[in-house]
Amino acid sequence: MTNINTQWIKTDVLVIGGGTAGTMAAIKAKQANSDRQVLILEKANIRRSGAIAMGMDGVNTAVIPGHSTPEQYVREVTIANDGILHQKAVYQTGKLGYETIQELESWGVKFQKDPQGNYDLKQVHRVGKYVLPMPEGKDLKQILTRQVKRHKVNVTNRVMATRVLVKNGRAIGAVGFDVRGGDFVVIQAKAVILCTGACGRLGLPASGYLYGTYENPTNAGDGYSMAYHAGAELSNIECFQINPLIKDYNGPACAYVAGPFGAYTANAEGHRFINCDYWSGQMMLEIWKELNSGKGPIQMKMTHLDEDTISEIESILWANERPSRGRFHEGRGEDYRTHGVEMNISEIGLCSGHSASGVWVNEKAETTVPGLYAAGDMASVPHNYMIGAFVFGRLAGENAIEYIQNLEHLEPDVDFLEAEKSRIYTPLNQPNGIPHTQVEYKLRRLVNDYLQPPKSANKMEIGLLNFVRYEETLAQMGARDPHELMRCMEVHFIHDCAEMAARASLYRRESRWGLYHYRLDFPERNNEEWFCHVNLKRNDTHEMVLFKRPVEPYIIDVDLQKEFYDVAVR
Repeated sequence: MTNINTQWIKTDVLVIGGGTAGTMAAIKAKQANSDRQVLILEKANIRRSGAIAMGMDGVNTAVIPGHSTPEQYVREVTIANDGILHQKAVYQTGKLGYETIQELESWGVKFQKDPQGNYDLKQVHRVGKYVLPMPEGKDLKQILTRQVKRHKVNVTNRVMATRVLVKNGRAIGAVGFDVRGGDFVVIQAKAVILCTGACGRLGLPASGYLYGTYENPTNAGDGYSMAYHAGAELSNIECFQINPLIKDYNGPACAYVAGPFGAYTANAEGHRFINCDYWSGQMMLEIWKELNSGKGPIQMKMTHLDEDTISEIESILWANERPSRGRFHEGRGEDYRTHGVEMNISEIGLCSGHSASGVWVNEKAETTVPGLYAAGDMASVPHNYMIGAFVFGRLAGENAIEYIQNLEHLEPDVDFLEAEKSRIYTPLNQPNGIPHTQVEYKLRRLVNDYLQPPKSANKMEIGLLNFVRYEETLAQMGARDPHELMRCMEVHFIHDCAEMAARASLYRRESRWGLYHYRLDFPERNNEEWFCHVNLKRNDTHEMVLFKRPVEPYIIDVDLQKEFYDVAVR
């Protein structure tokens, strides 16, 4: 470790993660005050990083005037998430999403229009039209990168953050290392915005491939872990992300695109068994039941559609987000005209964008640590998707600029820096230690074996015991170069998320959110005791503590006794 160089960087606002939320946060911070220094720290390269590295085939939460209202949208998410949400935060996505779409369009992002030139919205949700196709969405990330440069945002690629620096109760920067050269990097900042995406590498896919995950596998729970160690609250970590996906392929079938054209999900008998393809825990529970009822496997059916419709579906699905999808079907001799697409259930992950598990934020994107903000899939705004990431990136950037007005930089604690430096570089000092691939594979097998729904206390307690003991195994990892060191640090992040997922799942003694938190030992919903957020944080003695946070009074009235999701076709 004697040969490790240290880089010191100073900036006003530090954005960790250069995906959808991160690029927007940085752009909006510079728009709010062009004189402030704003830095994006990205462990890959912002041209092709984050959950939409290869683009996006559609917007799932577009609230367009004349089609829907923010109030309608909040009602829909409230019902879909079993009432557990901070409505003021969800309302922001409904209120600011239309402006965001218009701004993206002015930058060159193309959204589908009808012959009259209006946004061509599709219905997938139970009520309301919110899905807006993006047939040319493959260029989205490159368009965002151009805007980052135009706004004179500083970018440091190939540097991985490992911890947020905290002093006097507020975030003052971050520490990490260069994943190519190995330098230790200390960034001083007056505000920090975490935008590192979901924990996509929590469970192990059925394929067994470490990086064959539904979510972008580079999103390994970095921000969840960093927020936790900074002392911030995390919320509803027991509400897992579980998605329908093409069997043996790490991507959706995709009902959001194909459904509006007339495709539908059917069982082996050819019968439609769900009446709504909007991804919710309730829908996933019906899929799980069908797969385990003797009526599986299940398929996305398109064989009844005409040639023009199928060709249009193919052009959207195979050109954006996951271009390998067409090659996958070709390799199996499958054709949408003659074959249904066999579907299954994804591995588990943590994600607020598709579910509800994230770092606690309010309607200003503030976490519970002053000066620390969060946006995107890792922030606790349920069912937020891509537009929500843009909206909360915007809110984080603007509010961070306001927060730092009269602040000066604080010097980080020298002892903390030395301790973190030692922790980071331990695997490099033992290059013949256990390879990170083996340590990660075993960890994620434990996640599958003991946390995969349906859940039970007996299994989860065994899992938790294993996760706590796994600290000893983590200490034995070896790395031969900075790239492998990055993978080792990701395993640490995954481990933190696994422990959080186990403790939160044990704490909420009821079933809620369909399959996402389905407990065999507590199979019913219990609003009397559990109509609340389950939050967790690290206390002063470095222990993980869990507690109930009340659901704040609604701003949009919803009668959850009368309005609830029932997506099963009886």
